[in-house]
Amino acid sequence: MVKHVPFTGGEKESLHTALDRHRDAVLWKLEGLDDDQLRRPVTPSGASPLGLLKHLAGAELGWFCLTFGHACDPLPFDVEGDEASDWHVGADEAAKDILDFYVRARTAADEAIESLDIDATGTAFAFFDGATVSLRWALIHMLEEVARHAGHADVMRESIDGFTGDHNWG
Repeated sequence: MVKHVPFTGGEKESLHTALDRHRDAVLWKLEGLDDDQLRRPVTPSGASPLGLLKHLAGAELGWFCLTFGHACDPLPFDVEGDEASDWHVGADEAAKDILDFYVRARTAADEAIESLDIDATGTAFAFFDGATVSLRWALIHMLEEVARHAGHADVMRESIDGFTGDHNWG
């Protein structure tokens, strides 16, 4: 079911709900794919649906937990040493484990978002040289990030089995 951004909601609630809509769209695009389909590289760069989900899990933890000092699982890859490491899915990584990692990351991110004021600031993780960012900025950044990758997931899914659509409207 699609979440609707409230017409008269507050800024944080509206941004968080919009983010959730795109998070749900990504998960919906992966529903029903078997292990081989989830792992299949479907872009010239070698991206797979499962790698995309792993990347988004890391982004959730990075931008909402690490940036704002909220407790979370450690990242299971080294983005400082290899910028694309979060996109790689090893043969020893089970699809269920990556899905569970995403669910835990999203839950931890939601807890961080709920606990913070929209104007709270933190120190950006990874590639932003320790910039100070607000929760507002992180929400906008992740909304852009997840929306972009939801589109990628849509194209990946269509190339795998022809399934199209941007949201589960049911």
